[in-house]
Amino acid sequence: MFQKALVIGSPGAGKSTFARKLRDAAGLPLYHLDMLWHKPDKTTITPEEFDQKLAAILAKDRWVIDGNYLRTLETRIKPCDAVFLLDPPVDACLAAAEARIGTRRDDLPWVEESLDDEFRQYILDFPRTQLPAVRTLLEKYQKEKTVVIFRSWQESDNWLASLHER
Repeated sequence: MFQKALVIGSPGAGKSTFARKLRDAAGLPLYHLDMLWHKPDKTTITPEEFDQKLAAILAKDRWVIDGNYLRTLETRIKPCDAVFLLDPPVDACLAAAEARIGTRRDDLPWVEESLDDEFRQYILDFPRTQLPAVRTLLEKYQKEKTVVIFRSWQESDNWLASLHER
């Protein structure tokens, strides 16, 4: 069993939902990178502040970290035991991101009021702009880490259900 896990993927891929379920199933503390990076007034901390806060989490013995944040992905992969990539179709990610508008969440310090054009485009572009670099890093570390890729929410739910059988 793992003690340090990353949950990564596009916005709307179901990272936070999966991370909460993983936390509950494995009994690990959960950290949402969006809660580190974003302030309640929708501004962000500096990259240096983010890196310091992230380093403090990575130094702990046990964790689940939810968030893509490509700039720090390799830094997070190095100490982890397992990486879970949620990679459902883009249309599913867009629909999920739209469905959570107006909902209070524990992984973001404000309630989203709309899916703005820039964020929508980021989700649409994710498979082309972010996913290739993510896959390259996963290939680099796949021999020394557990790497699990889910192409649907059903696959991730099935995997979580199998944890209870172990």
